[in-house]
Amino acid sequence: MHPASLPAASMIPKKLSRYSAFIIVLGICVGISASTASTLTAMDNKSTLQWQQMVQAGENQDVYFHTWGGDPQINAYIQWAAKAVDKKYNINLVHVKLSDTSEAVSRVLAEKSANNNDKGSVDLIWINGANFAAMSENKLLLKDWASTLPNFALTDPDNNPSVTLDFGLPTDGMEAPWGQASLTFYYDNLAIDKPPATLQQLRMWAQQNPGRFGYPKPPDFLGMSFLKYALVMLHEQNDSKNGTTLRAELNQPVDAQNKDLILNPLWDFLDELHPMLWRKGEQFLQSGAQMRRLVDDTGLSLAFTFSGPEIPAAVQRYDLPPSIRSYAMTDGSLSNTHFVAIPYNASHAAAAQLVANFLLSPEAQAHKQNPAVWGDKTVLIQSTLSAEQQALFKANKPHASALPFDAIKRTVSEPHPSWVDGIMQGWQARYGVSE
Repeated sequence: MHPASLPAASMIPKKLSRYSAFIIVLGICVGISASTASTLTAMDNKSTLQWQQMVQAGENQDVYFHTWGGDPQINAYIQWAAKAVDKKYNINLVHVKLSDTSEAVSRVLAEKSANNNDKGSVDLIWINGANFAAMSENKLLLKDWASTLPNFALTDPDNNPSVTLDFGLPTDGMEAPWGQASLTFYYDNLAIDKPPATLQQLRMWAQQNPGRFGYPKPPDFLGMSFLKYALVMLHEQNDSKNGTTLRAELNQPVDAQNKDLILNPLWDFLDELHPMLWRKGEQFLQSGAQMRRLVDDTGLSLAFTFSGPEIPAAVQRYDLPPSIRSYAMTDGSLSNTHFVAIPYNASHAAAAQLVANFLLSPEAQAHKQNPAVWGDKTVLIQSTLSAEQQALFKANKPHASALPFDAIKRTVSEPHPSWVDGIMQGWQARYGVSE
């Protein structure tokens, strides 16, 4: 079923305007509709007719787009995209806000269990990592569609594996890349002259500044991201010191043989770090929003986010002080590509593909990369773009609190998705507390 607050799509069909009807007729007559002309630049002639048919099947539909709804900037961007696809395709893009992506995963799984195989309530979902792995394993996603999008070619997939791999798992055409994000740290420069730039420097800084840093407890996404960053860095350091190759194990599924060997260095690190954290590690933060509020209230001096642009946005709306500065760790920034996917039973799969293709357009990607809008790094490769398209990405001078353009010197990839459960179970067993 659709969310209770939203009438079912069958009850609120999009009206076919005179303009869109004219476009369809014109498309039939001349072989290409005006509404698709801008998407054909990345296609060969053989694919043109297929995409034209997709447009005709997907126009004038509703698309229920399920995404995490916890960031005002991201929500505003989706509303901008909704207006654009309404104008372009007469599509009604309904933003279904989630507190966690797993809610949508559970919904599709429940629909499959109920044999609802063609009238699903989720048309498009923002996803990556463990949630993608779960949906893929349970055959909950539509296959072999993403690579057929006209704008997918602009990601240069043959030379850019990050758009065809999700946490190391092949996407098999089940996901269209949407953007890239990295773990970003921020601090109050009135309280810190020189912030810690590596994991080991962070440990020493916390020892010298007890109670001034903390992280959200798992399964919170940000808290888990910090733990994964720490785990990767610890094994890179241990491998370098001992001449071992345990870091490579993080790219493989967790199993009984390697679980303790890989995770024990993390527990040793946290045993040392926790007494120096906020509330001495006896209680943990609940979310990134709480962490940001504590920085604003001077309860913390150092924090982090996976959405770097939220920092200057928070400063501009007075949720953080103007003395805040953003930076990236020099030993490596945990980074990933995030995607959109279509459930196998989506009610409006053709329309969802039109939306996904628009989200990959130079116009939409450039608008999203603008720090004042979202600041999410584009997945498009500049060499695939025309000079006019490249000009869309030229940014104005960033806000003083924003992450500098060249701040990320080194990225590190996410571990295999199965390590999320391994980390969470081990963390809960050792550090889980009642609050």
